[in-house]
Amino acid sequence: MGDLANQLRRELDRYSPGGKLPSSRALVERFRVSPVTVSRALAQLAAEGLVVTRPGAGAFRAQPRTAPAPAGDTAWQELALSADATAELVPRTVDASGVLVSLAAPPPGVVEFNGGYLHPSLQPERAMGAALSRAGRRPGAWSRPPMEGLAELREWFARWIGGAITAAEVLIAAGGQSALTTALRALAPPGAPVLVESPTYPGMLAIARAAGLRPVPVPVDADGVKPELLVDAFRATGARVFVCQPLFQNPTGAVLAPARRGEVLRIAREAGAFVVEDDFVRRLVHEDSGPLPRPLAAEDPDGVVVHVGSLTKATSPSFRVSALAARGPVLERLRAIQVVDSFFVPRPLQEAALELVGSPAWPRHLRALSAELKARRDTMTSALRLDLPELSLPHIPFGGYHLWLRLPDGTDESALVTAALRAGVAVTPGRPYFSAEPPAAHLRLSFAAVAGAEEITEGVRRLRAACAEVL
Repeated sequence: MGDLANQLRRELDRYSPGGKLPSSRALVERFRVSPVTVSRALAQLAAEGLVVTRPGAGAFRAQPRTAPAPAGDTAWQELALSADATAELVPRTVDASGVLVSLAAPPPGVVEFNGGYLHPSLQPERAMGAALSRAGRRPGAWSRPPMEGLAELREWFARWIGGAITAAEVLIAAGGQSALTTALRALAPPGAPVLVESPTYPGMLAIARAAGLRPVPVPVDADGVKPELLVDAFRATGARVFVCQPLFQNPTGAVLAPARRGEVLRIAREAGAFVVEDDFVRRLVHEDSGPLPRPLAAEDPDGVVVHVGSLTKATSPSFRVSALAARGPVLERLRAIQVVDSFFVPRPLQEAALELVGSPAWPRHLRALSAELKARRDTMTSALRLDLPELSLPHIPFGGYHLWLRLPDGTDESALVTAALRAGVAVTPGRPYFSAEPPAAHLRLSFAAVAGAEEITEGVRRLRAACAEVL
């Protein structure tokens, strides 16, 4: 589509303003492309204001644009954005850099070891398309949904969470990031401390800082957060919120050990605090994993846990449907904040989610994904051990989509990331995962965003060349 749009853009001077371009059929025959490609190319030119399309009449060269208005002076905003009367008490920073690392697509030809979502070949595109098509034909599919979400979808999430959670205790949110934002806004006022795992997901740190909260790190090991340090952190800070990922933690891949699960809930309860459980990759379990522990929310009768679970990681970055579950008075606050912020999740997307998870294609997709993720993990670990034994891989996870590597002492993490990009592989630096000074340099490598095993092997080979330059 891009090549055709560029070709048509170069040829526009052949036509006077208002002049008609060749028909779509003529463009299909001339350039030997599909009608869809022609339609998208013309839509691109129309979006740029170069072409005007008229249904039934064709495409025409647009009238020349008027001279742009002179640029205004926005220098005043620097003062306005920094002149917060509470700035000294509540420092707010909106920094998306740690999130953009895994959202921004690398240049063409670069191996994407920094991706945070499934490669298109792993996404259930056909099943999602069929679900969306069926959803659009449901009676009332385009009407306003209940503010809390469709009752059937809330019921499905409640069953998935398990325990005593009911549909009445579930809200439907627009993806995990939105649900985490709602949870932190509901549970902690600006200026308050919030306990976080160290290392942890940069997107959550960005949410906390943008809300004026103070992330306080609590170290994790291969068995998850360390309970004795969690006790110390609550005592030292007076925090009323702890955010954790008990299952396949990002970035370490750790699973909270059985002996620690009850301890974490007990410690939070005694501190009068909430635990925000980010259960983000439960559906990305690997084929060789044993039975998974239940969500913490399923073992919590006292309303300590606010649970976040999403369909996005197992489907597509654009399939932004998640659950926010809680019990007790906090549920109404969560609901109120979500309604004020976004009203509701679009009903067609909720209907499509119901169609997808209720179809025979859903369990088939999860089984195939489980097998493929294991194969990719094994390919990457084998390649790293063969080509880069100097990089430490302390833990091999049985779920999720990435590996967490410790670099040799003294490594310049930024220099290695830059060298890797020059070598043709994009990797994620470890620094954004720490809310305070990191104990060492790290890299996070994703094996889900690439095309397959061959690309993983090639990416590790390119990373080896970068390491040879920097280490």
